[in-house]
Amino acid sequence: MLQANGWDLKVSSMRTDILCFLVFTICISLSCCNHSVKHSDQNAEENAVSLFVLGTVQDAGSPHIGCKKKCCKALFIHPDNTRKVTSLGLINHRSNETWLMEATPDIAAQLKDLKRLSNNTEELPNGILLTHAHIGHYSGLMYLGKEAINADSVSVFAMPTMKEFLETNGPWSQLVSNKNINLVSMQSQIEFSLGDRSDSLRVKPIIVPHRDEYSETIGFVINGPNKTALFVPDIDKWDKWDTDIKGLIQEVDYAFVDATFYSGQEINYRDISQIPHPMVKETMHRLSDLSINHKKKVYFIHMNHTNPLLKKESGEYQEVIDAGYNIASYLQEFDL
Repeated sequence: MLQANGWDLKVSSMRTDILCFLVFTICISLSCCNHSVKHSDQNAEENAVSLFVLGTVQDAGSPHIGCKKKCCKALFIHPDNTRKVTSLGLINHRSNETWLMEATPDIAAQLKDLKRLSNNTEELPNGILLTHAHIGHYSGLMYLGKEAINADSVSVFAMPTMKEFLETNGPWSQLVSNKNINLVSMQSQIEFSLGDRSDSLRVKPIIVPHRDEYSETIGFVINGPNKTALFVPDIDKWDKWDTDIKGLIQEVDYAFVDATFYSGQEINYRDISQIPHPMVKETMHRLSDLSINHKKKVYFIHMNHTNPLLKKESGEYQEVIDAGYNIASYLQEFDL
């Protein structure tokens, strides 16, 4: 009986030890979980706004219609899903709002990317911001019409001439009359907030010189809670701009700039004077006296189908990297 009682005491003692161990383990686990949650909240606060590169190619895409060059032949047979027309996506993680810069011909896929990257349930963004009336920058609006998603009053931010163009020319005017889109006016150099949290995301349009057949052309200065980005996908020449691009780069954290052509050698089938852009080689030369820290802010974007920078294995791609600059890539993320 004493042995039995002794065994009972030992069992009881073992149960107590096990119970204490389990309680200790649970407490440690809860402590770790709480620490993890706090860490996640801290990251969400620090990285409240994200910028994603949703496309890097010039208006007509890659492969390019009618192209017989080596740069396109294989792509017609085996498409590269990363070759999308230039666009940026903005995500405000605090308010769960999303914004699209440019309405490209690839808008359907780019909006799916934006939805997935934001973990949002909405198919359409809170707004679309347009730079100008060239096909790669606004033609995606057609998919908001009744032939496609039949959107309900999506906010489309446009400059005065661009706004008038959309209001008075079909089929875009039908989007307005059917209330698929709600046009919101922008003014050059007038900063405005995107969304309900005015402290989180602000945008300032800036006029740039370009072929303005139907509208003015702008770039954007994008101000997040912590960092600032410049977006100038199209410009004629830096010399024509009344703003010093070097000075502007020094004021921002990221600069996405026109890289339509690497050099004049790649355009031997068009009169290049009719499609003026700063060659990448010209831009690198202009910025050559910047410090390496400022050069690293530059991300070349909006590349023509002939541009060797679309191929990471090209010598030109490596030349840009060796010079201290960067080349924007599809789905690249930046914290603002």
